[in-house]
Amino acid sequence: MSGDLSRLLARTAIVSRILPFSCVDGPGNRLVIFLQGCNFRCPGCHNPHTIGLCDHCGDCVADCPSGALTMAEGRVSWQAALCTHCDRCTDGCPRQASPKTQVMSVAEVLAELRRYGPLLSGVTVSGGEASTQLPFVVALFTTIKSDPALTRLSCLLDSNGSLAPTGWQRLLPVLDGAMLDLKGWRDEVHRALTGYDRERVLASLQLLARCGKLTELRLLQVPGRTDFIDAQGRLDAGLCAFLRSLGPVPIRLNGFRQHGVRGAALDWQEATRAELEQLANALQMQGFDAVSLPAIY
Repeated sequence: MSGDLSRLLARTAIVSRILPFSCVDGPGNRLVIFLQGCNFRCPGCHNPHTIGLCDHCGDCVADCPSGALTMAEGRVSWQAALCTHCDRCTDGCPRQASPKTQVMSVAEVLAELRRYGPLLSGVTVSGGEASTQLPFVVALFTTIKSDPALTRLSCLLDSNGSLAPTGWQRLLPVLDGAMLDLKGWRDEVHRALTGYDRERVLASLQLLARCGKLTELRLLQVPGRTDFIDAQGRLDAGLCAFLRSLGPVPIRLNGFRQHGVRGAALDWQEATRAELEQLANALQMQGFDAVSLPAIY
């Protein structure tokens, strides 16, 4: 085994969880790796426990009813066999973190892929925000592409689009496609919904579209907060022009739901199917035909 390959296989990441089979995180049947940590602070996040990184303060240990959490040498240790997944530890964490993460190497993830490989179409790395652990993602996709038994698997990234162009250039040679969210059009709306300016996201969408690697653009409809259409149901002219500049990219519409959210977003209104259909109609009237809605709502 070459030294370069050995270094790739040894690369690690903090993993929130692995989902062996998913049909909603890209085309086909996919193994999904959810990495821990996110640089956005979306108040309406459905997985807020994946945002922060555990600082081993130990506040969650005493609250664990099953004794699955212990403190040793200044670090919180999680015993999966004892855990009942009551989520008291994640619900009460002030850092929006989880003590139930694990450090996994590329070699360990490849073992999971080989275990389920014959039933899979590909692998999707998600989060949190997967690009915050970019060296691991690059190493994982590189080893998949170089492994004769795994190279048939497509490698997708589910991202908030905050990665800098230099980061995308590192990833593009081994990336089959990326699925990006656009949660608001005007900059002030995007900041309110993500805590982050929109410019890096728009630049990522344009770069990926130019390279033919933008698998899907996702628009999140939050009633009374997003600004994709006006009160008359017309698509924002600036958004329309931007979408046209990307070319024929599939657009998926998602509606805000309260499941999993915390804090102020619990008072936000949930999007209805009718609202998503109105947005879909506005897009289709402007010639965007590759628009899809959630299969189950």
